[in-house]
Amino acid sequence: MPAGAGVQNPTALNYAEQYHRALANAFPYSLYFGKLYATPTTGRYQFIDAKTIKIPRLSTTGRVNADRDTIATAARNYDNSWETKTLTHERKWSTLVHPMDVDQTNIVASISNITRTFNEFQKFPEMDAYTISKIYADWTTSVSAEGYTGKTPSETVLSTTTILAEFDRMMLAMDNARVPVTGRVLYVTNEVKSMLKNAQIDANNTLGRSINVEQGPNAIDRRVNRLDEVEIVGVPAELMKTAYNFTSGWAPAATADQINMALIHPLVVLTPVSYAFAQLSAPSALSEGKWVYYEESFEDVFILNNQADGIQFNITKHA
Repeated sequence: MPAGAGVQNPTALNYAEQYHRALANAFPYSLYFGKLYATPTTGRYQFIDAKTIKIPRLSTTGRVNADRDTIATAARNYDNSWETKTLTHERKWSTLVHPMDVDQTNIVASISNITRTFNEFQKFPEMDAYTISKIYADWTTSVSAEGYTGKTPSETVLSTTTILAEFDRMMLAMDNARVPVTGRVLYVTNEVKSMLKNAQIDANNTLGRSINVEQGPNAIDRRVNRLDEVEIVGVPAELMKTAYNFTSGWAPAATADQINMALIHPLVVLTPVSYAFAQLSAPSALSEGKWVYYEESFEDVFILNNQADGIQFNITKHA
């Protein structure tokens, strides 16, 4: 059977459009840091060109005493500046699919299976790794041109007796910086999440447990999904590193530190994603009779420098 037989009008397959729509629906649920891709902050600022976002910043002076008998000299009591974010993370992936390897009457579904596997085991983990490591890099790196001084993470050793105090320290730092309480998310390694289940409030007490009587008198629910007002998200430790190598796929850098806890308010983070191209091409002479799938994306992750107090990290230095 000739290549492409059984496929009606293959040039009409608009797989790219279907793929984009599926990705948009998947991000909040398939990414561990999906909440950072569902924040209104990303859509609040516009690109001034294909790769640059300029964020306006305003500041004003405070009030002074009024005088009923004189007129003060008029002056401009506000100032504006710009915070520039430039996308640099450009990624691509492609594959050939021989018609004999798939059911030719269901080629789109076959490509869907391939790209779904790619997304679940390569793209999404890579995006998670890039997201947290880029947030950490932005948060700790000073930008003198914009007056930003990098922050320093906590290196407090976590245990069942120290973890709640460390969480309280993070929360207090945000409270004092007037970061909104609602919406904060605590990202922790699964080991730290397990530690939270056994956290000691004091020398004699551990964090409370709940018994789900609807599942029977012996069913004990030990899940820890919220602490105070904060949602807790468990993340595999390999996706909670401070640095990665993205030469091919993703891999923790040799000098990467381990992020144990990251308390983040999503409104502090920008995650612009622009899919420039995704296409499925039918077999041709140029492709030697094979289907060709190719995608390229232009994306990045940034923090708002003047709201960096809405992020707190606890790390363990690499050996």
